[in-house]
Amino acid sequence: MDYLVDRNHTTVTEFILLGLTDDPVLRVILFIIILCIYLVTVFGNLSTILLIKVSAQLHHPMYFFLSNLAFVDFLFSSSVTPNMLVNFLVERNRISYLGCAIQLGFVIFLGSVEGFLLAVMSYDRFVAICNPLLYSTKMSTQVCVQLLVAAYIGGFLNALMFTLSFFSLVFCGSNRVNHFFCDFAPLVELSCSDVSVIAVAPSFSAGSVIIFTVFVIAISYVYILITILKMRSTEGRQKAFSTCTSHLSAVTLFYGTVTFVYVMPKSSYSTDQNKVISIFYMVVIPMLNPLIYSLRNNEIKGALKRELARKIFP
Repeated sequence: MDYLVDRNHTTVTEFILLGLTDDPVLRVILFIIILCIYLVTVFGNLSTILLIKVSAQLHHPMYFFLSNLAFVDFLFSSSVTPNMLVNFLVERNRISYLGCAIQLGFVIFLGSVEGFLLAVMSYDRFVAICNPLLYSTKMSTQVCVQLLVAAYIGGFLNALMFTLSFFSLVFCGSNRVNHFFCDFAPLVELSCSDVSVIAVAPSFSAGSVIIFTVFVIAISYVYILITILKMRSTEGRQKAFSTCTSHLSAVTLFYGTVTFVYVMPKSSYSTDQNKVISIFYMVVIPMLNPLIYSLRNNEIKGALKRELARKIFP
């Protein structure tokens, strides 16, 4: 049933995700494209995790965080992509009220953890380049685990804020969500409750996460740039830059799209544009991250060649 009738009004008990398009031909084309992207995402991220685990040369903090980033990217894409693929094959893609809340919570949690991980990785590069003699102390195994736990806790708290706000919304009209997943903004539009107060808490929470993580990344790279410019050796500068370029690429892609979706004024773009950008940062970026790190990181490429050589020529 779509609705549950009580004494005062009709309450929505499930939602219909409208997806990306109603065009049957375009749905088939998009299904094939997104399925291919998802398969590359799964293979790329799981391969990155496996490579870092089996290669002794990659057992240090930067790759510890990179393996966790790959794990989060895999889960982040998996939280929406399979359901999106189903949406292309069925006439109506239904999701229960509770299922919608769970999906929203997972998306916000994983997206927040990714932001925190990118900030932690920038701090790791700051310590490695600006304080190399203290690197082993400041980025010990215990410190790395603590930073990782803090990233997951921060993501959980942000997701909790969104989930509690979702349960505070009252849905008594249409249950057709104009998106391919249970995003908070289109759900707020469907709500018949006063959202002026309910929407404040998640907006403040998400804004705080973005401001904090961007601040950490910006400060880290300001100090990194200053340190690199002070280096007399050209080779030292190039090596320092090479360890940062892949991370900077990942940061630019992620925060460029997230800022457009969650920070830009809602009047400046349409819901369809929001869908396209959401696909980019939830489906495409998780595929691109392992490619960026494998193609632009000499240690990753070297480790991959060594492991392949061992398998082919044992």
